[in-house]
Amino acid sequence: MARYTGPVCRLCRREQTKLFLKGERCYTSKCPMSKQKAAPPGAHGFGRRKQGEYLLQLREKQKARRIYGILERQFRRYFERAAKAKGVTGQYLLQLLETRLDNVVYRMGMAGSRAEARQLVRHGHFTVNGRKVNIPSFQLRAGDVVAVVETSRKSPRIQQLAEGLTRRTSPQWLQVEHEALRATVLRLPVREEIDVPVQEHLIIELYSK
Repeated sequence: MARYTGPVCRLCRREQTKLFLKGERCYTSKCPMSKQKAAPPGAHGFGRRKQGEYLLQLREKQKARRIYGILERQFRRYFERAAKAKGVTGQYLLQLLETRLDNVVYRMGMAGSRAEARQLVRHGHFTVNGRKVNIPSFQLRAGDVVAVVETSRKSPRIQQLAEGLTRRTSPQWLQVEHEALRATVLRLPVREEIDVPVQEHLIIELYSK
């Protein structure tokens, strides 16, 4: 499946906010966004640009795509699915993104970033309800159990991540068992529990035109 392979710090500079795409590096002074004025990419950087309604909507959509590591066509399908569902479209869109397998692996603390979580899932390090799943976009539901494959627990990187589990704060909709390297999806997250800097109503307005 296609994915973005370019420099990720450039994406944060474009959105002028931390998207936490490089794991622990994003929390250090090495992060470009830690500087006083990290210029947007391109020769014109802070050049004047009219902040119109369309541009604001586009930036929110791009921000959400980049946070979750999704390309445009797939993100559009998530919106279409959310638009057909009952309830608040924007909230359901974020719920779909949050309950992707790669995001749940990241949320449970078994990856430093969503990109690493995607790679670990693709390499077959996790099971869902006892069955190995290597599809990062696999959609989880309430009651599903995500666990590290038994043979993968000897991996140096998995062991390193497991040691840091107790220092990670897991969301309330996810029950993480540190010793068992397992997490259970208790329910769909509500908007207040989704800590992504995105105004989802602007995304809905953009796609609804």
